[in-house]
Amino acid sequence: MREGQTQPVRREDYTPPAYWIRQAELTFDLDPAKTIVASKLTIERNAAQPAQPLRLDGEGLTLLRVLADGESVAFRHDDGDLLVELPADREQIVLEIRNTCAPEANTELSGLYTSGGGFFTQCEAQGFRRITYFLDRPDVMAVYRVTLRADRKKYPKLLSNGNLVAEGTLDNGRHFATWHDPHPKPSYLFALVAADLACREQRVRSRAGKEHLLQVYVRRGDMDKTGHAMNSLMAAIAWDEARFGLSLDLERFMVVAVDDFNMGAMENKGLNLFNTKYVLASPATATDGDYFDIEGVIGHEYFHNWTGNRITCRDWFQLSLKEGLTVFRDQEFSMDMLASPGARAIKRIHDVQFLREVQFAEDAGPMAHPVRPEAYTAIDNFYTATVYEKGAEVVRMMHTLVGREGFRRGMELYFRRHDGQAVTCDDFAQAIADANPGSWLAEHLEAFKRWYAQAGTPALLAHGHHDAAARTYTLRLGQRCAPTPGQAEKLPFVIPVSLALLARNGTPLPLKLQGEPIAGGSERVLVLSEVSHTFTFVDIDDEPVPSLLRGFSAPVQLDDALADADLRVLLQHDSDAFNRWEASHRLLMRAMAVALHAGTPLQLTADSVEALRAALRDPGIDPALKELLLSPPSEATVAERVSPADPARIHALHEQALDGLAQQLHADWA
Repeated sequence: MREGQTQPVRREDYTPPAYWIRQAELTFDLDPAKTIVASKLTIERNAAQPAQPLRLDGEGLTLLRVLADGESVAFRHDDGDLLVELPADREQIVLEIRNTCAPEANTELSGLYTSGGGFFTQCEAQGFRRITYFLDRPDVMAVYRVTLRADRKKYPKLLSNGNLVAEGTLDNGRHFATWHDPHPKPSYLFALVAADLACREQRVRSRAGKEHLLQVYVRRGDMDKTGHAMNSLMAAIAWDEARFGLSLDLERFMVVAVDDFNMGAMENKGLNLFNTKYVLASPATATDGDYFDIEGVIGHEYFHNWTGNRITCRDWFQLSLKEGLTVFRDQEFSMDMLASPGARAIKRIHDVQFLREVQFAEDAGPMAHPVRPEAYTAIDNFYTATVYEKGAEVVRMMHTLVGREGFRRGMELYFRRHDGQAVTCDDFAQAIADANPGSWLAEHLEAFKRWYAQAGTPALLAHGHHDAAARTYTLRLGQRCAPTPGQAEKLPFVIPVSLALLARNGTPLPLKLQGEPIAGGSERVLVLSEVSHTFTFVDIDDEPVPSLLRGFSAPVQLDDALADADLRVLLQHDSDAFNRWEASHRLLMRAMAVALHAGTPLQLTADSVEALRAALRDPGIDPALKELLLSPPSEATVAERVSPADPARIHALHEQALDGLAQQLHADWA
């Protein structure tokens, strides 16, 4: 949408394009003030749509020429767009367009722009129309051949998507490079770079035996800061082959670091552009967090090569199809790169902390929207934590419901069905379900898809009752979701609840539901698909402590009314590291909330201090996990939980909590 337009675009109004662009041959004569773009587009009519003029998106362009099959053709401008009257008797036509754009005047950093003496692009979501006239929508996928021409001295590196097929010298100190991407892609994945850059190279061999060239381009002088980015890229390529059987599909893969870049990074096919923050790292200045972020973002953009590029979005309402799925994949990658289960749990805890602090707040505010929005006035407004992080949690729930191997089968079916297509969130969910017949996901798919359609964070209510005489433990689960803008009433969500029951001494109990012939292990997943449901476990002699939502198996607010004593059992004994942290977090949150409401100093009970001390002394707990167990909730988290929120008082109490824990556990820190 153009700035100033207020008419919303609605998902229900989607119609396929009247024309397809099958091939795009682009030639750029690069000049900062006036770049000439010549395009040769192979266009086909969509027989399923009524005959109409071809409308090509354009913004801020100067048109020089339009030809259809080498002949003049009638055209007109309409609010920046180009309307072309194509001959009615031809199903396919070659349209030639010549236009100019002004990269150095482009301060929006959308389309083709200059930065640091070089040319760069950013085309997602609607930047390509600022380069040349095109069907700038994600469901139009074309095979691109791109030739770049520029001054050799100023711009020695000429890069675009795909494989380099030709390069050479031109007159007047200029040179050229031609790139061909054999895989159809939408215009938002187009990229070019022309600049004076240094390059780190590495050749790798895939499991299939193919050799690939990996390149990381940076400003001269920054080469010594690129080692970790290259190692992260190699790790991501190897992981995707091992975990999902997805191999690099181009001869080379390039990463370019740019100072001026609107986004963290962009997954353009074979030519990823990154903000320098997510490429450059030096041991002298970078933190562990910086290294971790580089690994995660490099992985995320590489994983888009399949989940976002080979299969892309039918329309921008399906943004979470690529972003939610790829966030899930980069989270799994980062966890798999860690050496221990405790370290994996730390990554999960950090992801959930971000989800709660940012996305839960989004869901609770006036801008709450579903993972798949129903309308927008500017698509840039929907690059949100809901689309990304909550979208990843929706994918994770599918993974939970069908299992690790079932999810891989679903991914394989997804690519068999849709490789090279622009599809929807429903298509992805259908593939995962169809690959796992009989699973909870397959049997409740329509209800599960409410996670895409309904905004808000559900509350999961849990109440347990132990009957000593009957030796049963009855767990009643319920759900509710507050109204959000435009959605006063909510239908029940499908909520997977990973569960264990612990004896008071921390021993996990065998789990056998009423009516089952034998116990099914000490951990299982219950699925709540109604407003409420009751589950009865048998052969339970003593009242257990429930460990619910293990690993944070659903993006919900849990209300289980556990007493402090129950939380201390989980803190000291739960085998699920996430719930161990959650127990500590809740104990500290409760103590801080009491102090805030009463206006008194923070007071931790002796039993709670001893439980924390036991965790600190436990040699089986990863040191980084201990740090999280002993950290009070963030000030932002506390502010979300108390009303009214007094920032100064919350800060003072947070500092008091840190000091108090340090003093009371001083003898145990060694």
